[in-house]
Amino acid sequence: MLLSVLALSATVFVSTASAQEKGKGRGQMSPEQQITRIEEAVGSLSAEQKTKITAIYGKLATALQAIPQDERREKGGELMMASRKEVRAVLTAEQQAKFDAMPQGGRGGDKGGGKKKN
Repeated sequence: MLLSVLALSATVFVSTASAQEKGKGRGQMSPEQQITRIEEAVGSLSAEQKTKITAIYGKLATALQAIPQDERREKGGELMMASRKEVRAVLTAEQQAKFDAMPQGGRGGDKGGGKKKN
């Protein structure tokens, strides 16, 4: 199982690296930057947690790339909320409480996180 997780992580890193090249300058954080941000808020993560969270954010980056530009705001917010729930499930109860207190949104402290309803 560990080998399959490592293989998945390697695949995620390769696909994420190419996605990062395309998305530079757009304010997107890499999975590694997300890990650092989470660790700053909740404390140290285990190697297993880092691997799982990296895979979650890698999957998110790939999914966001697949959404047409005009639909990204709406569908992207939904994907990001789902990814946040997945990440939360990887954390311990103590880490979850600190994670829940983290500000959401990476631009200007936007805490709306796609909750705009039309």
